[in-house]
Amino acid sequence: MMYRLLADVTAGVHYLFVVYLVTGGFLTWRWRWTIWTHLAAVGWGFSTVIFGVDCPLTHLENWARHRAGDAELPPGGFIDHYITGVLYPQDALDLVRVLVVIVVAMSWAGLWWLSRRRDYLTPIPPSPQ
Repeated sequence: MMYRLLADVTAGVHYLFVVYLVTGGFLTWRWRWTIWTHLAAVGWGFSTVIFGVDCPLTHLENWARHRAGDAELPPGGFIDHYITGVLYPQDALDLVRVLVVIVVAMSWAGLWWLSRRRDYLTPIPPSPQ
């Protein structure tokens, strides 16, 4: 029972990571320091696609599934099992990848544009209470 729960929690964390990878750049518009965590997430996420680097979350989920007596994820891993063919059709994979790159680039371009504004770089004074 605990291994099944661990597998489910790991899948949930994996979903959150994918959402952060796609949209986290927009968080940097509000919290500038998060650019470093987003750069790391994008670097890791793209390296799994481009270079075929194995994700430790996939390994953890497979380990927990195996201990729980469940089947492991297919060789394609988390994205192939939970997202491709579920959230978008299999034949749209390349389009989705391009759209992800565009969304991330737009979020970073927006951050660059905001950082050029003098009032954006000025710290916001605390509100009187």
